[in-house]
Amino acid sequence: MAWTWRFETAEGTETSPSVVPEEFTTQGDAESWIGEYWKDLLEGGTEQVKLSDDSGTELYTMSLRSALEA
Repeated sequence: MAWTWRFETAEGTETSPSVVPEEFTTQGDAESWIGEYWKDLLEGGTEQVKLSDDSGTELYTMSLRSALEA
């Protein structure tokens, strides 16, 4: 199974990430990657991300701004 991130503005419009993601074969790998690069993504204009599996099922949306404020 493949896992992908969708990168969005605060309004939910898709945007290009400032850090190009790799291919993720597990949910844990995808989440570890976002944990490593979320600050760079936020600085590059991504406000929120959505994680989906290869069937197109969206697992969740996460605000990168709220991670900064935590």
